[in-house]
Parts: sequence; C-alpha cells; structure tokens
Amino acid sequence: MGMAVKEKLSKEERRELLKALIYEKVKGKPIYYRDYKKVLEGTLQPEAVMGSNELQSLIVSLILKYLFKVLPDGFTVLTKELGFFTSPRSFRSLDIAIYKKEEMKKPQDKHTKRVPIVVIEIDTKADLSKYSSFEEYMYEKTTELLDAGVDKVIWYMTKVKKVLTAEKGKDWITMDWDRDIEVLDGVRLNIRELLDKEGIDIQ
Repeated sequence: MGMAVKEKLSKEERRELLKALIYEKVKGKPIYYRDYKKVLEGTLQPEAVMGSNELQSLIVSLILKYLFKVLPDGFTVLTKELGFFTSPRSFRSLDIAIYKKEEMKKPQDKHTKRVPIVVIEIDTKADLSKYSSFEEYMYEKTTELLDAGVDKVIWYMTKVKKVLTAEKGKDWITMDWDRDIEVLDGVRLNIRELLDKEGIDIQ
C-alpha cells in the first residue's frame, strides 16, 4: 500500500486506511483483515496484516503447482485473493478459484461476478472478532459461496490438519487432510502427499 502509519490519524486518514483494510464485505458490512486494529494503532504496517503467513503461502503454492499439472486444458486457475461478488453488496476473497477457460477470455481489472466451479481456501486472514469461532465464519462464507452458484468449496485448516468439502444439497464432510479430495471429476488432491513429496514436515 505504501501508506505510512502515523501515531495519530486524522478522520480522513483513518477512513481511507479502514477502507484499504477491508478483506471482505457481507451485505454491505465490512470484514477487516486480522489485526487491522494494530495498523490503526500504528504498531503494524498494513502489509503485515494483508500478507499470507509462510505456511499458508506454501500450501497455496503446492496446490497451484499440482493443479497446473493435472487440470484438463479446458480449465484455468485464479488466485491472489480474487475478489468475487456473491451479491451486489457482498464480496469474498478467494485463495484459489477454478473456472472453465472460456469464462476468462475477456478478463476485467476489477472484482469478478463470474462464478467459479470450485473454490479452495486455506485458513483465513479475516478478523474474527465478530464471530464466535473460526468455524462460524467458515460455514457462513461456504454457504454464501454455494448459494452464489459455486459447485464445490474445499477448505484446508492447517492448525488441526483437517479439510472440509462442501457441495450444495449434499452433506458437508470434514476429514483428516491426508485423505484424497476430489476437486473435479478425475482430479484428486492430497495435501499430505504434496507435502511429503517436497520433504516438508508440518508439526
């Protein structure tokens, strides 16, 4: 962002900084990045809360590397916290979104309204102070994505080494993350295998 954090912000500076620290919006109400208050207090720079941690970044990288190898030619993968409008007043940030390639022949330089086929999430960067738990936030976002037309949501939780798979009209399933997960027909993902292949040990 390049915006210096001062000890005391003017109302306008605070308003602009808060605007920049919005991670998602639900029915017009913002969800900020985790630790956004520390940015407002001047103890952290915005980049410190907006960036992924090492583990999240590594897992996203491994999944992308794998998908680029195994996905059929008719699909494309978008990443870097893609902004997806689930409704006119709501948008969500997506870690990994899989689309049919034809959907992205004319990409735009703004948040998308195009509905992904599959969304893959790893933990979250959201401030959860307004939620009773991470699970409440995860279930809310997953439901919203499915209601917007996403076929499948896959959510990896690194602290507990679990993975949630959710499809509309079907039971949601949570299992250990060393299980094979069907991303698309004929495309299976096993995060434990990817980590082992790279010689990565996560305690």
